[in-house]
Amino acid sequence: MRPILYLLSFLLVLGSAFWAYRENYATQHQLKEIAALQDEIATLHEGIALQRAEWAYLNRPDRLRDLATINFDRLGLLPMEPEQFGTSAEIGYPAPPQLQISGTVDTVGSLNPDEISKQIAKGSAEQTP
Repeated sequence: MRPILYLLSFLLVLGSAFWAYRENYATQHQLKEIAALQDEIATLHEGIALQRAEWAYLNRPDRLRDLATINFDRLGLLPMEPEQFGTSAEIGYPAPPQLQISGTVDTVGSLNPDEISKQIAKGSAEQTP
């Protein structure tokens, strides 16, 4: 009985070691993948920062003013002035559509349910020949 117990214990330890070995390498692989993704993210952030700096450089007010002056004959660009802007009250919004009411309902009477049922019965009796 003891040799079987020793054998099972040995197999259990061997299986646990194999599992730990696989988990260790899987974890190392995931860490390498995370590091690669973080490097890619850092590179993309640098690219975004470079593009923002280039955009700011190209949109300098003195440069845009010079370009507008050089290309005035072709484009006819003028400086913006406060009179060119309006208020939201000056916007012509479309009128809301008119509701089409079809079929009217009589609402004259009381809210007493007994009277309503009597009126309904009386109305249906008048309509039957």
